Amino acid sequence: MMSFTLYPNCVGVRKGNCAALLSPREGGGMRVVGAPGFLIDGQLSVRVTRLGQEFYVWKKKELPATPGRMAEVEEFRKELLSLLGPG
Repeated sequence: MMSFTLYPNCVGVRKGNCAALLSPREGGGMRVVGAPGFLIDGQLSVRVTRLGQEFYVWKKKELPATPGRMAEVEEFRKELLSLLGPG
């Protein structure tokens, strides 16, 4: 678990280079807020498309969204959703 100061009402979870924000689900459990992302300098990035190319961006830093990075985030997303269950 980790915290992100920009999201004080959420809990952060991390595995490897990936992280996601979670918040309580009505009726119990947790839900993913937004989309899981790749960590840049320990911060949760967002994936953007610019001029036909995809990047993971946090503030003024960016990394190319390579097939390997995208696969790592997708695997993390699937694993996280399987652990959280339906809802």
